[in-house]
Formats: sequence, structure tokens, C-alpha cells
Amino acid sequence: MTRTDLNIGLFGFGVVGQGLHAVLARTPGLRARIGRIAVKNRGKARSLPAEVFTYDKNDLLSDPGLTVIVELIDDADEAYLIVKEALLRGKAVVTANKKMLAEHLPELIEIQQTTGTPLLYESAACASLPVIRNLEEYYDTDLLESVEGIVNGSTNYILTAMHRDAQPYAAALARAQELGFAESDPALDVEGLDARNKLVLLLAHAFGAVVAPAELLAVGITSISELATAYAREQGLIIKLVAEARRLPGGGLAAAVLPTLVRPGHELAQVHDEFNGLITQSTFADRQFFLGRGAGAFPTASAVLSDLSALTYGYRYAYKKIHQNAHLVLAPDAAEVDVLVTFDDASGAPDRADFVAVHQEFRSAQRGNYLTGTIGLGQLARASWLRAPGVCVVRLASPLRAAVAVPAALEEAAVA
Repeated sequence: MTRTDLNIGLFGFGVVGQGLHAVLARTPGLRARIGRIAVKNRGKARSLPAEVFTYDKNDLLSDPGLTVIVELIDDADEAYLIVKEALLRGKAVVTANKKMLAEHLPELIEIQQTTGTPLLYESAACASLPVIRNLEEYYDTDLLESVEGIVNGSTNYILTAMHRDAQPYAAALARAQELGFAESDPALDVEGLDARNKLVLLLAHAFGAVVAPAELLAVGITSISELATAYAREQGLIIKLVAEARRLPGGGLAAAVLPTLVRPGHELAQVHDEFNGLITQSTFADRQFFLGRGAGAFPTASAVLSDLSALTYGYRYAYKKIHQNAHLVLAPDAAEVDVLVTFDDASGAPDRADFVAVHQEFRSAQRGNYLTGTIGLGQLARASWLRAPGVCVVRLASPLRAAVAVPAALEEAAVA
């Protein structure tokens, strides 16, 4: 197959954009060059000559000499307009914007299929880990049973500092921001929304299920209590923010992002600081583990570089699993999960009727209160107490699984 030279129009010249420029300079064999760069801030000092930059996106989108658009800006709404227009104009696109992709994936897939123009986004999930293309090409969905992992480097850095260095949450977050692993407004990361956006992409390429972010339960790390942290330490466990998608019997899928207790021997227990880790489980390949940096200029730029290299050979996602697996649907009410719930006297105890079973309860005026139990995944997402002040929910060290029962109160309601 003949390789194609790439002339790139780059949107954004921040940390990752500068990293990509540096990486391309060190990989001349790729035969790719940045022809023009669109930026927003006119007053910011730049490391390249002024004539390379423009402040008008149309200078890139309408330039027939630029064959590839690389989008690396932090505005998801503007990124959507840029990516959509580029695809409609027949320009291949590489993007790292997981929020934009998750919110517009069905439309962007349709545009690709209509125009035949490729959109690649390896860097949008797990940065340096080669995840998307492996899920798309290597694993047959009939054999793939689950994917689970730590997919957000910012929260993993914070949780590592809280566990290993016994830092309080606020101090760990401040340090992550100082190092550039967390934004000045860290809500997307710490509330689990960034991991949820990445889980949307993993579901599409692992199982062919295209879902909206709002369909997935996401609980972040902001409500992790001192009692939950103490419980983990006393049990010899580690709290990690884990995104998981699992095939259920009967054609359903269970998927969620939850703080999770991880055993010391588990692969994810070895994923520290800003690193990401992803585990795949399949029938014949069994269990495989990907580990790599999930944040930073060069790790993300390396994934962009991989996509650019794939474009030189005419690669595009075929989304075969979407067409092959219409029977695979998100089914939170067919799944259940074991959880630890801590709560204070002001927030009140969670409703026991929501649980399939309550296994253990503890109450202390000094330390606080908790219970452990099994609850339907859909019921957990609907629980009125889930996001109440003073309530912390952490998944116990067991995977999502098919529901085997429903709470008695729900059975009675269904009969009535």
C-alpha cells in the first residue's frame, strides 16, 4: 500500500499541541508536517514564527493544501463545529476531545459513513495506551466479555496521594493542579464525567454499543469519606476510580464509573499517579492488561502520532461491531453491584428497600455510619440518596454482574 504524505492543519497549541510539534520533528519518517496552526489567544507568546499561526478557523478548514485536521482544543462545543465541518469538507480528522466525541458520536459516525472521511481518536481514551484500535480490530465482540480500567489520570493521581501519602483530598487535588494533571476547574475529572465520556468510546469499540453519556452511571471521588478511606485501609484495599463495561447473559451490557475497592493483587492496584490501566477479558485470549501514562504532553501526542501514521495507510474505523451486535444493549436493570455506603446522621441512612440485600451495618457517633449491600445498578442510579450531602458510595471488590434478584419492595410494586 502506498503511503500518503500528510499536511496538517492544527487547532490548538497548548501542552498537547506543542508536544505533537516536538514529536513530529523527531519522527521524519512519518512524512507529516504542520502547515498552519489556529489558536485563540492573540496575546500569548509563541515558540514558532507568527506567520505559522492564524486566529480564523476557516483559514485551515478552507485550505485545500491541508489534508488532515488535528483538533486539540479544550472547548468541546467549538471542537464539534470544527470536526464536523472538516469531515464534510473531506478532510481527515484526528482529535483528542473525548467530551465532544461522547456527546456527538452517533452523528459523527454517520458523517464518516456517508462521506468516507476518517475520524480517528486514539488519544481520547487513555492517552498513550493503544486501546481504541485494539478493541476495534483485535477483539471479536462475541469473545470479549469485559473491559475495566482506570481511564482518568487526574483522579488516579489524587487517589494515589490520598492512599500512599495519606494526603487529604484538597491537598492532593491542589498538587495535581500544580503539576498540570488536573485543570483549574477539575469538575470533569473528579466527578467522574471524563471517565464516563471515555467509557462511551470504549463501549462503541468493544461491544458496538453507542450510548449517550447520560445513560451511564458515573460517581466521582469528591464524596469519598474518611470512613470509606479508613474502611479500605483496614481491609487492606485501595480505592480507585474504575470504569467498567461487562457483557451480561441474554444480550445486555452493564457499564458504570464508580469509586471501587481494589485488592492488592489486582492489576489496577499497581496503577499509580497519572498512569492509566485497562483490563480486557475474553473467552480465548483470557485476561490482558494495558498500562501507560494517561496524561501529559508526550503520552497524548504519541497517540495522535499513531493516528496520523494510520492515516498514511488509509486507515479508518469500520465500526463493524455496531452493525453486527444490535442485540447488545445497555441494561442497568439487569445488573447488580455490591457497594459500601457511608453516611452521617444529617444525611440519614440510605433506603434499605432499594437493596437486594444488606450484608453488614455499622453505626458510631464518633466514626460515622456505613452499610454494605447488593443493589441493582439501575436502582443505584435512581436512588434519591445517591448524591445526598454526607453520602459516599464505593463499589466493593467484585465486578458488575447479572442480577439474580430484585428487592422485595420492588417486587411488590410490580405486582401492584
